[in-house]
Parts: sequence; C-alpha cells; structure tokens
Amino acid sequence: MKGNSIEDDDDDSFTEPLGRRSVFYYGMGHMLNDITAACWFTYLLLFLTDIGLSPRDAAMVMLSGQVADGFTTILAGELIANLSLYAVALIVFAVTKANTYADVENQYRWIAYSSIFVGCCFVGIFLFGTKEPRSRVGAQGNFHVRIAWAYWFKRVLYYEVAIVYVLTRLIVNVSQAYLAFYVINDLRMAQSAKALVPAIIYTCSFIVSVILQEIAWTGQRLKAYYTAGGIIWMFSGAAIIFLPRSMSAFMYIISIFIGVANALMMVTGISMQNVLIGENLGGCAFVCGSLSFLDKISCGLALYVLQSFQSCSPELQRTNAINVYISVTRFGLGLLPSCCALVGVAVTYSMKLHTPFSKPIMEPLLE
Repeated sequence: MKGNSIEDDDDDSFTEPLGRRSVFYYGMGHMLNDITAACWFTYLLLFLTDIGLSPRDAAMVMLSGQVADGFTTILAGELIANLSLYAVALIVFAVTKANTYADVENQYRWIAYSSIFVGCCFVGIFLFGTKEPRSRVGAQGNFHVRIAWAYWFKRVLYYEVAIVYVLTRLIVNVSQAYLAFYVINDLRMAQSAKALVPAIIYTCSFIVSVILQEIAWTGQRLKAYYTAGGIIWMFSGAAIIFLPRSMSAFMYIISIFIGVANALMMVTGISMQNVLIGENLGGCAFVCGSLSFLDKISCGLALYVLQSFQSCSPELQRTNAINVYISVTRFGLGLLPSCCALVGVAVTYSMKLHTPFSKPIMEPLLE
C-alpha cells in the first residue's frame, strides 16, 4: 500500500497543474540567471569600450562568452530580476561619477557584486521551496523514452521553430546590447537613462507576460500574438533609426512599445517550442539545448559583425553636425531587430500549429 501511495503521488506530480506557490518558487530560481544575463547584454559592451577596448575587441570578448555559454548549454543539457539590476545600476550611475578608467571599473564592479549577491539569495529561496518529483518508471512511465536526434531533423516544424526562436532572441539580446550605447552616445540622454530605459522595457514586458499567462493558447493565437509583437517591433525600429537627438524624450515612449513587443514575441516564441515537443518529453533536452545553442552563437556573431563596423568614437559622433546620425548603434538597435521581426512573422505565418500543448496553472496569477 505504501509503495502504491508513493507511486500515486509521483503520478500526481506529473499530471496535476502547478499551484501559485510552485510558480513563485520556480520564478525565484531564475533570478540569478536573469540578473547576470541582463548585466551581460546591457552593460558588457559598454563597459569594455569605456575602459579602452576597441569595438571589435569588445565584440570578440562577448562572442567568446556566447560560444562558451552555447557549448556549456549543450553539454549540461523576470520583472524582479531585471528591475532589481537596473535599480542598482540607476543608483550607481546617479551617485558615482566616472571621470577615470578606475571610476568606470568601480561602477561596474559594484553592479556586479550587488547583482550576484541578490541573485544568490533568490537561488537559496528556490532550493528551499522547490520539491523535485521522482521520475516515473515502469510500463506506464514514458518519460524515459529517448528520442533520437535524427527524429527532429526530419520535422519541418523543428526548423521553423528554430528560425523563429533564434530571430526572437536576436531581437531581444542585440537590442539590449545596443540600448545603453544608443541613449548615451546617439541621443545624449542623462547617464541615468542607461538604467531607466531598460527598466521601463522590462516592466512593460513583465506586465504583458503576466496578462498573457491567462490566455488559453491555440496555434492560431500563437501566430496572431507573435505577428502583433513583430509589427510593433518594426514600427519601433523605424522610430529608433530616425529619432533625432532633439526628441530624445520620446525614447521613453518607444521603450514601452519595445517592452510590449518583446513580451509578445518571447512568450509565443517559447510556447512554439512546447508545440514542437508535444508529448515527446524524451527529446525535450535536445530541442531546448539545440535552440539555445543556436541562439547564443547567432547573437555573438551578430554583435561581432556589427561592432566590426563601429569605427566612430562617441566623441566623433557627438560632434557630427547632422541631427540624426545613422550610426551602427541605430542599425543594431533599430534595423536588425526590425528585419528579424519581419522574417520571423513570415515564417510564423507558414507554420502549422494545431496541437494543444499546455494546461493552465492551478491558480491564475492575476487573482
């Protein structure tokens, strides 16, 4: 009887929807990863160029990190996090002045130490509150059925989902990497804008993501919401390219639309992975790992190529007589994400997404 009871509990852990408490603790587990990822994409290139590295060398450092991260993912198989980072960054940039290379290093050192400390605290909460279910075995345990990699390469949907996911990650990560350059070097906004503008984007993304959680997803809805996010990004990208310095305050409004578009595209793009995997949980690791690998390598290469064309220093850009200077930063933050959004929407339109794939959580987050 006791053995049957344990088996029943294990079965329930796989079939019952998640409760509010489980969702909360799983979210806590993402804090450290989200904080460090936000640091990496938002401030790494800016920090490396501020301390004297050339744009190409700075991009090489980021590319090497992306390659290492991608291979590690293959081998190893949001608001609070990002907003906490930008709150720390806002305080550091507003309070301390960066007059020398040593001052710049101290600024980013404080941001790094604070981010790691806060992230580790939340990892502790995650480990304390998360109960790991036992793996099901036996005749009914189909979770251990391994699926050959070749199976996925024979499915057209795998390539379509891979293209959409990689393009979506390119939009989010590349735009995040050039955001700080854009508001400081191109728009000449205050130093605090390096933290305030990203914070607005993440706040809007979080709000939209929570709202999207309440939707009963179907294939058509996934395609419709992804398309909506892509269209918003196209208009936002066009505004970024041609926004003059005299109208830099409009960047705060544009950041709201960017946050909404990021949430629409990321939530639906990741959900398409779930449609692809379906009930084939034995291949979940390969699908997620391979797409993550492609995402990291493509982001690193894109940033390296863009930085290779970054020949003008910030000082030269500031002395440019043209009010709207079409810099590499504007192309990286505006044109590239818009083109990726256009291709992603086109690929999404051709997808055949029919399989219902998700169950609602036990307790809606908005109640």
